[in-house]
Amino acid sequence: MKRIKALFIFFCLFIGINAQSILSPDGNVKLIFQLDEIGCPTYALQYKNIDVIKASKMGFAIKNEAGLQNGFTLLSSQTSTFDETWKPVWGEVSEIRDQHNELLVNLVQTGTNRYMQIRFRIFNDGIGFRYEFEKQDKLGYFKIQEELTNFNLTGDHKTFWIPGNFDSNEYYYTTSNFSEINANKADGSGIGTHKLFSSTGVQSPILMKTDKGLYILIFEAGALDYPAMHLDANLKNYTLTSALAPDAYGTKAYMQTPCKTPWRTVLVTDKATELLDSKTILNLNEPCKIKNTDFIHPQKYIGIWWEMHVPNKSSWNYADGYNIKLKDTDWNALKPNGRHGANTENTKRYIDFAAQHGFNGVLVEGWNIGWEDWAGNWKEEVFDFVTPYPDFNIEELSQYAKSKGVKLIMHHETSGAVTNYERRIDDAIDFMKKYGYDAVKTGYVGWIIPRGEEHDGQWMAQHYTRTIEKFAKNRIMIDQHEPTRPTGQHRTYPNLMACEAARGNEFNAWSIGNPPEHETILPFTRLMGGPMDYTPGIFEIKMDYYQKGNLCQVHTTLAKQLALYVTLYSPLQMAADLPENYEKHMDAFQFIKDVAIDWDDTKILEAEPGDYICIARKAKGSNNWFVGSITDENARTSIIDLSFLDKNKTYDAIIYKDAKDADWQSNPMAYNIENKKVNSKTTLKINLAKGGGCAISLRPRP
Repeated sequence: MKRIKALFIFFCLFIGINAQSILSPDGNVKLIFQLDEIGCPTYALQYKNIDVIKASKMGFAIKNEAGLQNGFTLLSSQTSTFDETWKPVWGEVSEIRDQHNELLVNLVQTGTNRYMQIRFRIFNDGIGFRYEFEKQDKLGYFKIQEELTNFNLTGDHKTFWIPGNFDSNEYYYTTSNFSEINANKADGSGIGTHKLFSSTGVQSPILMKTDKGLYILIFEAGALDYPAMHLDANLKNYTLTSALAPDAYGTKAYMQTPCKTPWRTVLVTDKATELLDSKTILNLNEPCKIKNTDFIHPQKYIGIWWEMHVPNKSSWNYADGYNIKLKDTDWNALKPNGRHGANTENTKRYIDFAAQHGFNGVLVEGWNIGWEDWAGNWKEEVFDFVTPYPDFNIEELSQYAKSKGVKLIMHHETSGAVTNYERRIDDAIDFMKKYGYDAVKTGYVGWIIPRGEEHDGQWMAQHYTRTIEKFAKNRIMIDQHEPTRPTGQHRTYPNLMACEAARGNEFNAWSIGNPPEHETILPFTRLMGGPMDYTPGIFEIKMDYYQKGNLCQVHTTLAKQLALYVTLYSPLQMAADLPENYEKHMDAFQFIKDVAIDWDDTKILEAEPGDYICIARKAKGSNNWFVGSITDENARTSIIDLSFLDKNKTYDAIIYKDAKDADWQSNPMAYNIENKKVNSKTTLKINLAKGGGCAISLRPRP
């Protein structure tokens, strides 16, 4: 491990000397800080001498007192350099280099004698900055009315965006010019909490491509106790301003010094492959806080889940048509509906399949009482998280799973009633320990209770962090669904294995679905903050298989579903389809069984957001490589250069690819499997169907 740090301090003797600039280690990124004529902090950003962000204002409007946005004087500044290599507990690579230069500016507000620091870190692919407040007499407890951070763009860039909604990020992306952003036109069908905060509001991360070929990503890092940063667009001036979810009183954040905000980030590069390779978001997060991480283990899992999404199959609820009250209901007296998926016999079937094919875990949703009467009712006490339905014998199933070498994965759907969950979480953890669960999937479907709070507000941000910490103390891994999108905090808490926090595969089962380009945009946006539990691996593509005349379908080919295990990174990967659907295609299912979930190395071979992605990854502690290549609605030829392979070895390549007549709409399940010998001099040219992909397993020959 290497660490170099130098510190230089100087004091500005005159108010007029207030401009500072600092370069990235490679000299390509330049950050300029300056106080304007009214003492407002501003920053600007250049990449290879091209303007990326023009002078942009910074600061806060404070409730019931003077704001922190102007009247500042520069007291001093410090610069430093940093270079360190660290090892993640799990990840896309075995080592990560954190190399950056830093500028810390110390400001005092004339008249109020309040102090604010702004810390900038400049990496080779962008910057991060945050506001810091030391403990001080004139600024103690304060309420943020607005954060006024601006991102002043240089033009009408091509933009990939989803609408600003403080309660859901489950939208597909719109691609338009910046000036054409219109959140009102976004499709909110299938999203129960569809509510926009502005017609020009968008969510971060937001991705842009300029006419000069620069890729710009505006996001944040290390958001643990502060609202998620959304953005409001000024379409005429090409400016984005931070927008935070308010509480019931209109307050955006409650702060007490000493304190700091999350990092605001701008990543920039002229190569799309380099953007996907960025580790800046992770590097801006704090190191791991879990002393003993031996309970954390990446895994593949199956589960009773997809059968509740497809038509005419199963339900989460045990009974139908009842007005349920948690405390007063005799659950044994309810009439079963005959469709309850989480029953003992069905769960054993999944356990058997997992054991047979080497899967670590089995997720079971709908195992616990309460599902009959919660959807859309905004109720406080829906679930108790410890009482199984009458047809789910948890004692028997826990022993059965243990005998098969399989772990059951707990499911805690809160129904948005977060106060109820916090009251009951200790009992729920004791219950998990009793029955041998070491992983949990949490859910936050619906409007939040306490009423007036929103998924992306400060109260919920603190809840998500408290929950992660509580599970870490109890040596439990967590997969969060419907939270705010992650911002790299899995470095600090690696028991946070994955999140949903975006539009997942299930939307294909019962809505207009995810357009074929969706999976080519997610790695450039949502996944920049952390792994996604996208639930790939659907083999029975069209829903009319389950219900005649049903037009819903997965908007990919089967081969692309395999490729997603490589292109959509997660250490927690689900084989989401039904066991019987895999049994019809065991030759293709072999790739899901073989593909790794933890990696020593990753190579981004080809990439263009909204069009295509090709990624190669080397399995942890192995010489095996896996490649995934996907496309949007357009057929294309993927050029796969295998020069990353060991020079002196020959590899057996198993190529899972679209058949010649494959098409995501007309013939999605047509695929071929090809075996060939390759080496580091081989370049593969593989045709991808419309909405298609290919997956490749590479093993060195003995």
